[in-house]
Amino acid sequence: MVNSATSEEQQIFSGERASIAYFDLASVGAERGTVLLVHGFASTAQVNWIGTSWSQTLRQAGYRVIALDNRGHGASQKFYDPADYGPDIFAADALALLDYLGVERCYLMGYSMGARISCWLAHQAPQRFPAVVFGGMGEHIYGGRGGYAEIAEALEADDPDASDNPAAKGFRIFADRVGADRLALAACIRPSAQQLTPEIVAGLTVPVLVAVGDEDGIGGSATVLADQIPSGEAFVIEGKDHMKAVGDLSYKKRVVAFFEAHS
Repeated sequence: MVNSATSEEQQIFSGERASIAYFDLASVGAERGTVLLVHGFASTAQVNWIGTSWSQTLRQAGYRVIALDNRGHGASQKFYDPADYGPDIFAADALALLDYLGVERCYLMGYSMGARISCWLAHQAPQRFPAVVFGGMGEHIYGGRGGYAEIAEALEADDPDASDNPAAKGFRIFADRVGADRLALAACIRPSAQQLTPEIVAGLTVPVLVAVGDEDGIGGSATVLADQIPSGEAFVIEGKDHMKAVGDLSYKKRVVAFFEAHS
């Protein structure tokens, strides 16, 4: 089924694997292509991309914007078994949505967990993405820093102050602020059986821009990761941590220029 009609309202794609909520926003003026935006853990398309004016920036640059809520997040279907989550599963949802919308080829950007999903997409279907941006995720893209169990436990606890782990407590506060389903997020954050590897990253064949704040301890170094990607470029977002880098103006300008360079 092909559905190419854009709308300012969030819509629902009821796929075989999951029901996925998404925005499909038309470009302003002449269309230069389509961009798929994939948000981070505990966030939503609205919080990550609409509220930060990313969608407005890309639309004004001439791009149609598709921004989805990952499963377990926002208005998309919730699952409570960790086996129903993982970068490969999120990536399959995104590809199903693109197929439904009749989008064969588009630019791609993910932030934080969304960068991991974008890496899977670029690995599994490189022919569909002429250029990819990993935002907020550098050398820690492999997920080896741990702490996922502590974050899950903080999300599952009745008391928001139950955790002494600053990172876990921070995710709990953010989840409560955006009204997230905490139990679905807890299942999502627990380690999945399928992880990214240096071999997958080194085998990427598409141009990749790695954009991370220079104060981002969650994402790690943009340069270290970019050096591992054959067609990788690093962009360091000055003076920004993981949360503040998302809507940074210099980051937006660099991404627009990157997509234009690979038109």
